[in-house]
Amino acid sequence: MKDFAAIDFETANREPASVCSVGIVVVRGGEVTDRFYSLIRPEPEYYCYWNTRVHGLTLRDTADAPVFPEVWAKVVPLIEGLPLVAHNSPFDENCLKAVFRTYCLDYPDYVFHCTCRASRRVFGKELPNHQLQTVAARCGFDLTRHHNALADAEACAAIALRIL
Repeated sequence: MKDFAAIDFETANREPASVCSVGIVVVRGGEVTDRFYSLIRPEPEYYCYWNTRVHGLTLRDTADAPVFPEVWAKVVPLIEGLPLVAHNSPFDENCLKAVFRTYCLDYPDYVFHCTCRASRRVFGKELPNHQLQTVAARCGFDLTRHHNALADAEACAAIALRIL
């Protein structure tokens, strides 16, 4: 796969629609051609301790951030016509569908590919687990800012270029 958009969401709480940041890495012809990151004011607008502990974002960080439809309007031209790739894609796809429902937007049936599933096929028991940081390291990507949505999307893109 040489043309795709790697995507990663972070959420504010247990609700899939509570996306609070998004990172996107656009790959065309096997080369990274664009990167996009934005904070998003989540809906519902509250943070769970455990989510904040994972990604470090709080209500203060996103209080003045744009809402999802404003952010997605900037994303659409970047990803138009591209399949989406995510590590553990069911999570990110579920978030995207949920936030589209929350804002009563028509979901355009994005095609998702999963680097976690691909890692299980390609690396099997060679790896102790197939978490993003483990697979990224195996593919030669240094994921030092894990759970920053853009850093995770960059890692996912590197993995996809290697194994998809």
